[in-house]
Amino acid sequence: MLDDLKELLAKTPFEPFSIITASGDKYKVRNPWNIALMESRIFYAFPHAKRWVFIRTNQITALESASKAA
Repeated sequence: MLDDLKELLAKTPFEPFSIITASGDKYKVRNPWNIALMESRIFYAFPHAKRWVFIRTNQITALESASKAA
């Protein structure tokens, strides 16, 4: 899953996508600068908010393209 995430972040031009976790939470990545990959977690900064969260990589169940969700 982490390799797929790296591919999505490196895609040119960037295409927005969502990270979906085992608990059902969905994090929309509209800009590659919203997340930072770490060894076992992802730092996600909510766009236009003063909020952030760590997402454990082993809790990611799917990556959904914004164009597929539309």
